[in-house]
Amino acid sequence: MRQRWIFTFLGLIFLIAGQRAQSETGTAPFVAGFDRFARHDELEPQTGGQLLISELSCVACHPSERSELQPKRGPRLTGAGNHLQQQWMREFLTSPQTTKAGTTMPDVLHGLTGKKKQQAITALTAFLAAQESDYPVIKATGANPVPHQFWKKGNVAQGQELYHKLGCVACHEPDESYEPGETKISPTDKMLAQLDPEDIKELGLAAAVRPVNSVPHGNLPAKYTAKALTFFLLNPEQTRPAGRMPQLKLKAVEAADIAAYLLRDQTHSQPVEETSRTADLVARGQQLFVELKCVNCHDVNNLKSKQFAQPLAKLNATAATSCLHAAQKSMPAYPLDSQQQTAIKQALIGLRDQKPSTPQQQLDFQLLQLNCYACHERDKRGGVGFNRKPYFETAAQVDLGDEGRIPPTLTGIGFKLQKKWLSKVLNGTGDIRFHMQARMPVFPKQQVSALPTAFEKVDGKTQMPDTKVFPDHHQLASSGRIMLETGCIQCHPIRGESMPGVVGTDLGDVTNRVHPAWFHAFLLDPAALKSRTRMPTFFPDGKSQNKGLLAGNVEQQIAALWGYLKAGSRQPLPEKILEAKSKNYELVPDKRPIVLRTFMQEAGTHAIAVGLPQKVHFAFDAEQVRPALAWKGRFLDAQGTWFIRFAPPADPLGSKAVLFPPGPSVANLKNDQQPWPVYSPEVNEPQFRGYRVDANGIPTFLYRCGNVDIEDRFEATDKQTLQRRLTITGNQKSSDSDTLWLRGLTGKTLKQLTPTTMQNQAGLQLSVSSALAKAGLLRKHDNQSDWIFPVPKAEHTTIEVTYQW
Repeated sequence: MRQRWIFTFLGLIFLIAGQRAQSETGTAPFVAGFDRFARHDELEPQTGGQLLISELSCVACHPSERSELQPKRGPRLTGAGNHLQQQWMREFLTSPQTTKAGTTMPDVLHGLTGKKKQQAITALTAFLAAQESDYPVIKATGANPVPHQFWKKGNVAQGQELYHKLGCVACHEPDESYEPGETKISPTDKMLAQLDPEDIKELGLAAAVRPVNSVPHGNLPAKYTAKALTFFLLNPEQTRPAGRMPQLKLKAVEAADIAAYLLRDQTHSQPVEETSRTADLVARGQQLFVELKCVNCHDVNNLKSKQFAQPLAKLNATAATSCLHAAQKSMPAYPLDSQQQTAIKQALIGLRDQKPSTPQQQLDFQLLQLNCYACHERDKRGGVGFNRKPYFETAAQVDLGDEGRIPPTLTGIGFKLQKKWLSKVLNGTGDIRFHMQARMPVFPKQQVSALPTAFEKVDGKTQMPDTKVFPDHHQLASSGRIMLETGCIQCHPIRGESMPGVVGTDLGDVTNRVHPAWFHAFLLDPAALKSRTRMPTFFPDGKSQNKGLLAGNVEQQIAALWGYLKAGSRQPLPEKILEAKSKNYELVPDKRPIVLRTFMQEAGTHAIAVGLPQKVHFAFDAEQVRPALAWKGRFLDAQGTWFIRFAPPADPLGSKAVLFPPGPSVANLKNDQQPWPVYSPEVNEPQFRGYRVDANGIPTFLYRCGNVDIEDRFEATDKQTLQRRLTITGNQKSSDSDTLWLRGLTGKTLKQLTPTTMQNQAGLQLSVSSALAKAGLLRKHDNQSDWIFPVPKAEHTTIEVTYQW
């Protein structure tokens, strides 16, 4: 049974405890940090006003030297002509707050009425519609298929799932019709359910049960086409460099699915009314764009404005007329409610005597600006909203508690994580919680590059190298291997290896992630650094439970753990993991080849992995009909494929993995300069028709391309090369305009080693016969080099090539 009723019941608490403060007008600008905290007196009086000054881009016109008040600014409008629908632009210019409730865009045309206003709107729309730019080319890989015109193929149901699971609903409104999976209620929420509303207030827990308002979407079907919204979701930074909308590391098909869900009520995808774009009208629109100071907030066509209003510090907060209220015709008009007006006035008055912000204040303010508090709690502020918690789930509903499904706390994060690792997390390459459905988003580099240093400055205390914290850790590594077996490996993998069913974070590179002083403190008392953690203490009252190891010396035992983990592959895996591996399902093709259908990162969900006795292995992508990757050494572990519902994609156990070109290996081209086709399930060429296995256990893959049938066989040699033989049968003479080509090798660069051998930058070499080499063509497209070969137009032909690396 789903647990929605639990959270519905808890949500009623806030009704009993008292309604939250609301904006007095539905058209007031919505700023997440102000709405969630300042409206409830949970920010310093001036901080809420300063947040509004930043997010409403006041300093775009009123200069200020205070760095934290620099304007968010509006979206880039380069490309507005093919990104935004014209009828929506007209309506938005007519009344921004009515067209998109909560927008931070002021009304710049309120001083115009009647015919003059309509003329201005027509000119501005014509100018913006003339700003067109090409959409970027999205490159396909084995793990990221890019179907032809993928933005037209979004799946609404799949998009709804992604929208509610990946973290979108931390900021945006969930769909009432969507039910999240079963979620086990946490002990804290159980406690809240049993408390009287008055007790909740007394204990200071009102914020914990108060629902969080959503960042408004506006009328997306009227604003975007499917293509425009899909590309926006793939890279919001392109148009929103301020980073208030981050990137969720979506694949092309995922972005198309979410766009389809968000536009599910769209009845048309073209503008209702096209605006005539004469040169004079566009020029008039550009003139207005500058005169109205739109250019102060929006980048477009390299336009610049040199005119600014009075400096922020000199503004009269109590003036009878201003941008805040009763705006004059020459001013932008913000429909601020009284609470917002009061907050800005307090901030303006305080600017005159305000001292420079402390590092702590600067950091807290940036977290408010980027709305990090939508997902993360820090110093008892923020975290996933009470009404959003059910949507944060683990993969396959594995019960890891709130710690396993809710984004981690940022309290003390500068003391915990090393700067280089924090940087990796912020740039999108530091994912370690693969059991969590929600994704850590990627923010523009210029917006977050200073955060790792800021966290360390505020939280870091005095960081010491591990040689100071653990002087003898190198000599104690072997003892650390034994220590890990006392409880660590029951929850955590080590270097990708684990006991059966373990899904925690990998400890293999923990010494590259955390500071040694934090590691020491956390092992001594986990709950002191991470409240309600499931991590037990192995040193209660500072005493070891393993008296037989290192004489029970706690300091040496913790140092031994650090020493072992830092040694990495120089130390063997813990004995219990090795024992489990000996009983596991590692496939070893020692006498005959092994063929396994599985799911692999680079070979997709239709991967066919082939292990060969010569310790050369490869994976064939049956969906894109191509060899995807090859590697040497150990083959695969089949346990995840055969037995574990929640399992990551199968990874090669060996080493020296190389990737083959994305897309089909063979294709019909109209001429030798036609770009190589990308994979598309709709085109469905070539068509995979299965495989057969010969007496030696080697599979031959069967597929059809146009009018020909192809048999594709890979066999290893004693020199650990991979020989490939393609047998092509059928009539190729039915179309004189097309020629069947084989793509042998691609790369950013291709280097010719011999007349018959080419090598790419990854070290993958392709060798062919002299005749084939003479017929081959080396060409370049989209910064990629191809070595392709025409297939002879015969009823039956065989092509042999060899790969080595």
